[in-house]
Amino acid sequence: MIIEDIKLAIIGLGYVGLPLAAAFGNTRDVIGFDINQQRIDELKLFHDETLELSSEEIRDSKNLNFSSDIDDLRDANFYIVTVPTPIDSLNAPDLSPILKATEMIGAILKKGDVVVYESTVYPGVTEEVCVPILEKNSDLRFNKDFFAGYSPERINPGDKEHRLKDIVKVTSGSTPEIANTIDELYQSIIEAGTFQAASIKVAEAAKVIENTQRDVNIALINELSKIFTLLDVDTEEVLNAAGTKWNFLPFRPGLVGGHCIGVDPYYLTYKAQEHGYEPEIILAGRRLNDGMSSYVADNLIAAMKSKAGSSAGQQKVLIMGLTFKENCPDLRNSKVFDVIAALKSHGVHVDVCDPWVTAQKVDQEINVLHTEDIRKDFYDGIVLAVGHDLFIEMGIEDIQKFGNKNYILYDLKYLFPSDSTDLRL
Repeated sequence: MIIEDIKLAIIGLGYVGLPLAAAFGNTRDVIGFDINQQRIDELKLFHDETLELSSEEIRDSKNLNFSSDIDDLRDANFYIVTVPTPIDSLNAPDLSPILKATEMIGAILKKGDVVVYESTVYPGVTEEVCVPILEKNSDLRFNKDFFAGYSPERINPGDKEHRLKDIVKVTSGSTPEIANTIDELYQSIIEAGTFQAASIKVAEAAKVIENTQRDVNIALINELSKIFTLLDVDTEEVLNAAGTKWNFLPFRPGLVGGHCIGVDPYYLTYKAQEHGYEPEIILAGRRLNDGMSSYVADNLIAAMKSKAGSSAGQQKVLIMGLTFKENCPDLRNSKVFDVIAALKSHGVHVDVCDPWVTAQKVDQEINVLHTEDIRKDFYDGIVLAVGHDLFIEMGIEDIQKFGNKNYILYDLKYLFPSDSTDLRL
């Protein structure tokens, strides 16, 4: 297959799929497919609720068409799957979105077609899980009638500096020829270049360890932060001092959520356990990071009680920031929800302010306020949970006005100098 003959379909139009579809749509015909009709309707009006693309960027992708109708995919011969791969309540991989997408593609697969996966998976999912479904649903034979590949997504939500075209793309294919075709296709839109992995499993493994490495490193800094707090040493000052060494890694403590770092390690540990190996460092890091929400809540409650003498049932807390990271509307796996739950379990009244989030996107039990609606001289505790630029622009003096005379200000993100806050990680 030569790339000029490729008729492309992108399956899943979220944070990963939409930018990919739009980039390809600048130079070739693309069908952007999603099962969410509301999402399709909004995109046809050039509106992206994730805010990854502007209306102009969607409109300028002249060759991109949107659909939720499987019949519109039948003319495609090259499918790229970008659906979510979350974890379940037991921290096991939830492959249901990728399996459903694979079943759908298998029903319309034709001889010569190629299916490439970008969703995060453990090594082996493409060839050992998805390919058999494609074979069963199509009655075609793998690497004879159809082919597969894997090219892990590296989208960083809310990041306007490191965008799709600026990030090196790892590619792979099920035969040397198909691997070259897949690589050449991505090269047509990725200005930073591509890296062709030795195999599909290598590409899958590379993706899952990228975020596992970050998770473990952040867990170490979170543990150091706990130790330094006990020693009455400012963690940021320690990190700044240590950071003067050329090879010290600049990680910071914090809540570890989102669709990648807080999820991907469980894909790797699941596969390791399936093969009889019990991961030690990875799972220890996960436990520590998952426990940070309770740690934050307990510290805040203790500090409020110590300063004002109020019991938890009387305390009122303002959480500033709800998304899993700064300057984006992405709520997936945000650990701020766990902080809220931990505070409420002690009877604390909690209000939330996040200018990036609409109340309609949040559970009705969470009271989301606009900045202008926040009561002044009211809260016993204020938690700076997410480092939105808008909070920094507000300034510490305006934020302090929300607290009562005995309030505690807990800065989880080092947004303001230590002498203007009461608690920091």
